Amino acid sequence: MGGIQISYLMLFLALVFSFLAAADAASSGKNNSTDSLWLLRIKSGFVDPLGVLKNWSEETEVCSWTGILCSVDQTQVVGLNLTNSGLSGSVSDELSNLSSLEILDLSLNFLTGVIPTGLEKLQNLRMLLLYSNYISGGIPEDLYSLRKLQVLRVGDNMLFGEIAPGIGNLTELRILAVAFCQFNGSIPGEIGKLKNLVSLDLQKNSLSGPIPAEIHGCIKLQNFAAANNRLEGEIPASIGKLKALQILNLANNSLSGFIPAELSHLSNLKYLNLLRNRMSGQIPLELNQLIQLEKLDLSVNNLSGPVHFFSSRLTNLQTLALSNNKFVGRIPSNFCFKNSSLQQLFLNGNILSGKFPLELLNCSSLQQLDLSDNNFEGELPSSLDELENLTDLKLNNNSFHSKLPPQIGNMSNLVNLYLFDNMFTGKLPAEIGKLQRLTSIYLYDNMFSGKIPRELTNCTSLTQLDFFGNHFNGSIPPTIGKLKNLIVLQLRQNDLSGPLPPSLGYCRKLQVVALADNKFSGSLPPTFRFLSELYKITLYNNSFEGPLPSSLSHLKNLQIINFSHNRFSGSISPLLGSNSLTALDLTNNSFSGTIPDRLALSRNLTRLRLAHNHLTGNIPEDFGQLNQIRFLDLSFNNMSGDVVPQLSNCRKLEHFLLSNNHLTGTMPSWLGSLEQLGELDFSSNNFHGEIPAELGNCSRLLKLSLHSNNLSGKIPDEIGNLTSLNVLNLHRNSFSGSIPSTIQDCKKLFELRLSENFLTGSIPSELGKLTELQVIMDLSKNSLSGEIPFSLGNLVKLERLNLSFNHFQGEIPFSLGKLTSLHRLNLSNNNFQGKIPPTFSGFPLSSFMGNSKLCGPPLVSCLESRDQEKNSLSNTAVVGIIVAIVFTSTLICLLMIYLMVRIWSNWRRRVSISSLDNGYGFGFEQKRSEGEIKWGCGEEKKRRNGEYWKVNSMAIVTPHDKQISRTCIFHIKDTESAGNTMA
Repeated sequence: MGGIQISYLMLFLALVFSFLAAADAASSGKNNSTDSLWLLRIKSGFVDPLGVLKNWSEETEVCSWTGILCSVDQTQVVGLNLTNSGLSGSVSDELSNLSSLEILDLSLNFLTGVIPTGLEKLQNLRMLLLYSNYISGGIPEDLYSLRKLQVLRVGDNMLFGEIAPGIGNLTELRILAVAFCQFNGSIPGEIGKLKNLVSLDLQKNSLSGPIPAEIHGCIKLQNFAAANNRLEGEIPASIGKLKALQILNLANNSLSGFIPAELSHLSNLKYLNLLRNRMSGQIPLELNQLIQLEKLDLSVNNLSGPVHFFSSRLTNLQTLALSNNKFVGRIPSNFCFKNSSLQQLFLNGNILSGKFPLELLNCSSLQQLDLSDNNFEGELPSSLDELENLTDLKLNNNSFHSKLPPQIGNMSNLVNLYLFDNMFTGKLPAEIGKLQRLTSIYLYDNMFSGKIPRELTNCTSLTQLDFFGNHFNGSIPPTIGKLKNLIVLQLRQNDLSGPLPPSLGYCRKLQVVALADNKFSGSLPPTFRFLSELYKITLYNNSFEGPLPSSLSHLKNLQIINFSHNRFSGSISPLLGSNSLTALDLTNNSFSGTIPDRLALSRNLTRLRLAHNHLTGNIPEDFGQLNQIRFLDLSFNNMSGDVVPQLSNCRKLEHFLLSNNHLTGTMPSWLGSLEQLGELDFSSNNFHGEIPAELGNCSRLLKLSLHSNNLSGKIPDEIGNLTSLNVLNLHRNSFSGSIPSTIQDCKKLFELRLSENFLTGSIPSELGKLTELQVIMDLSKNSLSGEIPFSLGNLVKLERLNLSFNHFQGEIPFSLGKLTSLHRLNLSNNNFQGKIPPTFSGFPLSSFMGNSKLCGPPLVSCLESRDQEKNSLSNTAVVGIIVAIVFTSTLICLLMIYLMVRIWSNWRRRVSISSLDNGYGFGFEQKRSEGEIKWGCGEEKKRRNGEYWKVNSMAIVTPHDKQISRTCIFHIKDTESAGNTMA
């Protein structure tokens, strides 16, 4: 690299001396006043804020003007050098009139416009330097006629177009630099005509196509840089003929094929960079012949096979980068040698395996070693400290295990130690505290345990400390305040406990403090007020408690705060000293009071999560100023009042969660203007009224949850416009009317809950088109009727179906048998009838209760059901007969009682009359045509006080005389039948 810079300097001096000699030899009587005229016109096109051209005037000699170089005889302007003069404006076409011009340098300015035309008149021009401006357009064709041009540097501009084949006409060209432009097309093959070309710089363009094989004609080429283009195809073997080549940089292209073995002929090559291409195959062994090679980068390709090309002949090699390929196997034993100059070895991102290669310990000159992202395993050797010059050790993303050897403390030059994502165990050795130069230590995702050694705080150069995802326990060392340079402290997901040491507040350069997912307790130390550089602090999932120190309001640079899932209480105001907040998460604490209005001063706030606290009051109206907010979660608090209309200004809201509060009012129609809304949860509040139809404008909505409110009216048809909806939960409201068929357009729906409303009508058959329904379809506890549509059998992903407590009727369609994913079913308390589909026999009895006409497992079989129906009819007939008998008997008894009362009344009247004649009563003899009554007592026949009556051929015995003890017998004699005797 240094040799090339010397070549550039020698070339520049040679050019200067050559044009001075030519000017000295010239014998021209031309007056330079003509040139001054053209120069003044050129000046008029420039804007000169620094006054560099203030002495360009007719009153002074042109050869004394700034940036002007004249010939020896002062008759001709041969050079114009205004590099880095702060000029803007454009380059005038009048330049073409300076016919004696040999050097034109306008580089490092702010010039715009295009490369001037008419440059073909400058046939003496040898150096044209326009790089680092804002010049646009292409390279004019007439420029390719400048046969004496040796240096053309126009890079770092806004030039575009193709490099024309005419470039081959510039046969004297030694330096061609068009890097950092927008040139496209291919590299013309005519480039091979430039026999004197020393440096070809085409980097950072949009060149495509292959590298022309004709490039071998550039026999003096030392630097070929075409990195960061779109070159494709194979590297031509003809490059191997460029014997003078020292730098070959083809990185960041789309070159493919094998690395040509012919590159081994480049005996002067010092730098070879093929980074990030599509090269394949193995590294050719012939590259061992490049004994001058200092840097080799073959990273990010598709190279494969073992790493075996490296030999003791490459004594000058300082950097070897083979990262991100497909190299396999072990590192060979002869990889390093005693007299190696290797300082940087990057083998990361391959498939190398085996234990830590002890052969690398021979590379005592190594400063950076990266073996990360491989399959190395086993223990680290205790002799690792033989790499005494090592500054960077990166062994992350392997399978190293066991303890970290204490000898690592002897590697006194170590600056970066990356051991993350391995299986290291045991304690962190106290010897780590000897690494005074250590700035970064990454041990995350291992199995380290024990306490964090106090000695670590002796590493006072530490800026990055990351122990995430281990099993460290105990407390943070109380001497952590000694780490005055610490910027990042990452201790998340360990078993650390106890209060935070107050000395942590003396790490005044801290920007990130991540202590989440531990067992810390106590309150925050007031010394945190000294962390003025802090912009991110995460303490979630711990047991911190108590009110926040008011001194936290001094932290003016805070951007990200996450104190969720702790026991903090009191006001949140101390966290609002910064107006730069972008994320604030205080979920699941015991904060109380109202939400301070000053929170709205953080205009860049994107995430605000205050759920599961005891916050009260209204939503601040000033929240309408948070026009960048995307996540707003105030759920599970004691918020009250209406949803303030100012929130309609938060047009970027994606998650709007207000559930489980005491909010009132109606659902605001301006919700429909939140086009980015993906989640809307207003459930468990006191909202009333209808769902606004404008909500259908939220086409990106994924979740709509309004359950447990007092909403009423019909479910709007516009709900079908929510074509991205996954969850629709409207249960436990007062919705009426029918289920809108437009829900069929919510084809991504996988959860539908409409239960506990007053919905009527039938289930729309269109719901069968919701084939992504999976979690649940719950229509229970409504007043729905009709039959289950056959189309519901298309919901083959559905896991839960609840249609209970409705008025459905008819049979359960056998199409539901296709719901093989169903594991919960409730059809109870309806009017279903007929046979239960056999595929539902495994569901419990409760799934079908309250449907008297259903049969089949798990209910009784349909045959038994029919027998029971018959038995039920017979029993009904018997009951009817019994009822009829009882009714008839009752009437007869009532009639008999009535007659008996009448007869008894008549008898009493007669007895009263007869008793006036004798004291014994009266006798009577009644003759009937139907028969004759005879009675007696003993042998004596007489009539005794009317003790016997004949009523409709029936005898009733009513013994009034209790003194008669003898058996009295009466006889009824019927003339039509034989006599009957009753006792």
